Amino acid sequence: MAPKLELGLDTFGDVTYGADGSLLSHAQVLRNVVAEAVLADQVGLSFFGIGEHHREDFAVSAPEVVLAAIAGQTSTIKLGSAVTVLSSDDPVRVFQRFATLDAVSNGRAEVILGRGSFTESFPLFGLELSDYEQLFEEKLELFAELLKEAPVTWSGSTRGSLTEQRVFPPTESGSIRTWIGVGGSPQSVVRAAHYGLPLMLAIIGGEPLAFAQFTDLYHRALDQFGKDPQPIGEHSPGYVAATDEQAREEMWPHYRAMQDRIGRERGWGPATKARFEQDAGPDGALFVGSPQTVATKIAKMATGLSLSRFDLKYSLGTLSHDKLMTSIELYGTEVAPLVHEMMA
Repeated sequence: MAPKLELGLDTFGDVTYGADGSLLSHAQVLRNVVAEAVLADQVGLSFFGIGEHHREDFAVSAPEVVLAAIAGQTSTIKLGSAVTVLSSDDPVRVFQRFATLDAVSNGRAEVILGRGSFTESFPLFGLELSDYEQLFEEKLELFAELLKEAPVTWSGSTRGSLTEQRVFPPTESGSIRTWIGVGGSPQSVVRAAHYGLPLMLAIIGGEPLAFAQFTDLYHRALDQFGKDPQPIGEHSPGYVAATDEQAREEMWPHYRAMQDRIGRERGWGPATKARFEQDAGPDGALFVGSPQTVATKIAKMATGLSLSRFDLKYSLGTLSHDKLMTSIELYGTEVAPLVHEMMA
């Protein structure tokens, strides 16, 4: 019998509006993220992930600290990053922080490693964007060695070498579940397979089932590298409300503002309602609607992409904390049971 699909949540700690219509402080947003994770645990969800950013519109720059606070108030939900920008961090320190999180959470820590879709961390930490590829390649190579939890010997050009170096603390289980986050690059898919690490697909636009070409590539690459089968996950934006109409009406203005803000930085055209409706439709990458609508779409994508986990990126720009809490509750109490029933 196939294992039950894990259903999780992701947030970047988006800075949201308060009851008076003004933006909340970063401190309050961080406290709200903890409350959102506690609710996710209470409604029985499998995973809660926090992304790393270094810019004004997102409150979380140190996910592990927030995850540790969450660990102290939860009991079963797995806790991890979404993603850790390994290129601009030190693999040894990343391992130590997550091994520590694993200890204080009684073995619930995970990490999703990626290059990140934002680049603010590079100048912040004195790194050159021209070294983007090399930084990730070398640091992932070292992190894969650290995951073995044995003395490490490694050398490269992006940090000092290690010779039979032990890294502490070790985990009680002997491993930390580590995913590679991929946005649609075949090279990144093959890289994940090369290290025998689970694949997390970040699908934020277009048609998710088009990513079947990447899941097929991943399976073939695992086989060619002689690696064991590994889980595949999907991370996609979404929002759950009582009805499809309510969910789309509440999500759209905040989603549009977020897309336009990021789009101005990247040279995108303005977000359109027509494109939003298309992405919110049965074949698109926005999982927005009533519990039945969202559950049907998750089950469809999970089947088509052979997923082991689906993570809903539930934070949507300035959409308020109270609406996010309602969405989380519906996702855990109504969407999750429907998905499991559909896939039984």
